[in-house]
Amino acid sequence: MPGVWAQERGRVTKTKEDVLRLIDEAGVHNVRLCFTDILGRIKGMSITRSEIEAVLEQGQGFDGSSVEGFARIDESDLMAIPDPKTFRIIPWEVAGMKVAMMFCDIQNPDGTPYEGDPRHILKRQLKKLEEKGWTFYVGPELEFFYFENDKEPKILDSAGYFDYQSVDMGTLLVQKTVNALEMMDIPVECAHHEVAPSQHEIDLKYQESMVMADFVQVYRFIVKEVASQNNMHATFMPKPIFGENGSGMHCHMSLFNGDKNLFFDPKSEYNLSTTARQFTAGILAHVKEITLVLNQWVNSYKRLVPGYEAPVYISWGRRNRSSLVRIPMYRVGKEKATRIELRSPDPSANPYLTFALMLAAGLKGIDGKYELAKPIEQNIFKMNDEEKAAAKIDSLPGSLIEAIGLLENSKLARETLGEHVFNKLIANKRIEWDNFRIHVSDYEREKYLSIL
Repeated sequence: MPGVWAQERGRVTKTKEDVLRLIDEAGVHNVRLCFTDILGRIKGMSITRSEIEAVLEQGQGFDGSSVEGFARIDESDLMAIPDPKTFRIIPWEVAGMKVAMMFCDIQNPDGTPYEGDPRHILKRQLKKLEEKGWTFYVGPELEFFYFENDKEPKILDSAGYFDYQSVDMGTLLVQKTVNALEMMDIPVECAHHEVAPSQHEIDLKYQESMVMADFVQVYRFIVKEVASQNNMHATFMPKPIFGENGSGMHCHMSLFNGDKNLFFDPKSEYNLSTTARQFTAGILAHVKEITLVLNQWVNSYKRLVPGYEAPVYISWGRRNRSSLVRIPMYRVGKEKATRIELRSPDPSANPYLTFALMLAAGLKGIDGKYELAKPIEQNIFKMNDEEKAAAKIDSLPGSLIEAIGLLENSKLARETLGEHVFNKLIANKRIEWDNFRIHVSDYEREKYLSIL
């Protein structure tokens, strides 16, 4: 049902009355109340049309004790408060019924925000911008793979970057996904085949960060659902195939004051304002300590290696796609498009926590008036160790356990995430690392069984 409510640069205006009217007009039978655990996975519960009016007014209680990163057994009662602005009708029937979805803010029984809710963590960070009258915009580029099933990475094509075949299964799945997203009023800029076989990318039009975090969750849900409906499997696993490029979530970012792009300055070098330079310097200074959130899985670090286009080295440049941060070239008349692009996050990250920490790092640079080093325009992957040392180019953590240690000592991460999520996330990731560490892989058996 495209166009059934007004949107202006990602700011959707919708009331509880609008939601009830849209439900009745479309004949919606069930509404899925959605929220997100600390690992970025959508959770939720379904309510019927007869219950929605009361839930919009009072919220829906649930037991949070079994949700990853949520409450302990002795404090498990939580309330899901629907956000009417996020109401969207799923563009296909489920069990013969029309179904809608809404994201919720999670509250304690006394009405206070629940500290384990990732959406609340991003909201809390955005309040710092509201005091300045600023808005944080994000445009992520999520890459993913299509496989024949979820057991092994059997590819659907052998195509490459920007290849196009109108009858290819991957192309058809992408088109169906784009159509579904647009029917849900989620603006899509473009879609194309990526570098690796069976790898694709669908780019959403940049939005205010909270709107975009919700969009990312819907995007991942729709990509996987459309693939499943067509007996295929879509995955946002960062590195599913050895020897091929992994999947990233390059994040384009900018700050606005009203309609003014605070990152643009026509008189400065590269047309980057002082604010943009300080924001970028903050990202570069703090990216190592927040990498655990941007790249949260053991598998994430199989992608962050030299040779497969993923950024490893902490630097910035304009045309340089081997840099961690890239500044897209300025085009005359496109001042509002001036932005920075962080290339390290992967598409399996929690978007609320990722956007909150990126913003926190950038604001730290602005508040501390960080100096931005000179750009690196040569291919860093071809530089030797001496050249990298001379240019003072540092590297991202190379493993999950290294990233855990860096986050654990990060004052910025602790303040941004809050004690609850900070500690829960570290505990969860230490368990993941221990499980990985004791696992005996096919690689080890193939390499050592016959010779040791």
